[in-house]
Amino acid sequence: MNRYFRKLRIQFLRKARRNRFWSVISSVSKERYAERISGSIIYGLLSSIAVNFFFQPGNVYSSGVTGIAQIVSAISITYWGFKIPLALVYYGLNVPLLIIAWYKIGNKFTIFTFITVTCSSFFIQFMPHITLTTDPLVNAIFGGLMLGTGIGFALRNNVSSGGTDIVSILIRKKTGRQVGSISLIVNILIMLAAGVTFGWKYALYSMIALFVCSQMTDVIYVKQKRMQAMIITSHPSRVCKMIQKKLHRGVTIINGAEGAYNHEEKTVLITIITRAEFNDFKAIMKKTDKTAFVSVADNVNIIGRFVEADE
Repeated sequence: MNRYFRKLRIQFLRKARRNRFWSVISSVSKERYAERISGSIIYGLLSSIAVNFFFQPGNVYSSGVTGIAQIVSAISITYWGFKIPLALVYYGLNVPLLIIAWYKIGNKFTIFTFITVTCSSFFIQFMPHITLTTDPLVNAIFGGLMLGTGIGFALRNNVSSGGTDIVSILIRKKTGRQVGSISLIVNILIMLAAGVTFGWKYALYSMIALFVCSQMTDVIYVKQKRMQAMIITSHPSRVCKMIQKKLHRGVTIINGAEGAYNHEEKTVLITIITRAEFNDFKAIMKKTDKTAFVSVADNVNIIGRFVEADE
């Protein structure tokens, strides 16, 4: 009997290894797995609070697929005589995009985006609808804060919220260009539809929510903010080794620099890091050369290759 169950177990493991889904999941480290799942859950929870506590009671409309789902759900009573649940519309709009993403973008990206979309739909459906206030301005501001925080945490944990993110990535892979205009066009259409259908007052309040959301996302999501660090040190090899080992960043070395005060020979190192890596960078400098002079420039523009960590 034990031999029989052992044989079944071996057959199951062999099939699992051949399964594409299993191989993708198993390729992610436990730390990254927990990080991405937590990002999905936080986004789902905060987006549901934004929709059910603020956007819906205030007739304020969100950005992207969530906003489209709100409009479809709201007008379904007028045109079809019954209300389609917002969570169902949101999920239905994302499913075809996820199928395309599986074949065109990547399996790992699609799996974690699917988890995020599922968490968001689940929380939107089962989170209670609570009207804290009917003031559309207050709802727009606090709804934008909640949604922007959720998006920021998702991005920080390398998770996509789906929707227009998938469309933008597909076009970027096809053309090689950044296409933030895709989200902008979709959001403008949402505002126009909200204005025509429900009144221009609510479209304007929705624009406030969109602005607050984008600002909050920038506050939370700091990986896209790049910083240039210039290091003047007497121990260049030690500093370079640690930066390359811990941060996986390239370093440019300029030899033969001289301090004007005591005329000691120094080496200038230049590297680019992200805002999220700044604390690790400071720890590296304290460990490798406490006496080094370090100058950091914020929000620099990069022309050329800069590796974005997505794992």
